[in-house]
Amino acid sequence: MLGKKKQKPRRPAGHFDTLVSSRTTVKGDVHFSGGLHVDGTIRGRVVAEEGGDAVLRLSEVGSVEGDIVAPHVIVNGTVHGDVYASTHLELAEKASIHGNVYYNLIEMAMGASVNGSLVHQNEPVGLLSRDKQPDAIGDAVSEEKPEEKESMGVSGKE
Repeated sequence: MLGKKKQKPRRPAGHFDTLVSSRTTVKGDVHFSGGLHVDGTIRGRVVAEEGGDAVLRLSEVGSVEGDIVAPHVIVNGTVHGDVYASTHLELAEKASIHGNVYYNLIEMAMGASVNGSLVHQNEPVGLLSRDKQPDAIGDAVSEEKPEEKESMGVSGKE
């Protein structure tokens, strides 16, 4: 059409190294690098190798029953679990997520659904290492000033 510029794709357009076909069910966690295309079912966590630029693409006939942790996630199927996309998340028109979504940049087509919370994360590194984060509540308590502890009935002496 006249007047419209062709936009450069926002996600890596690279090839997919691994395919889970529509006649396949994987039971257990899947750890991958590069590209993973899922037409079948995965019952377990899907985790991308840290430090890479991995892409997970879930087709409209694919499903994941577990959490997804990857820098680039493209969903057009069903996810029963949380999604952690540290760089880019694309929800196509038939995407259905039953869980919370943690993202840095999101693209959502009309018809996609999320039954959970959408949580924007500015720090993509924190998304991939969710299991290794320090206890924020414990850190906040230990940083209280001695005079605040005394006012709560706790002495600063041990």
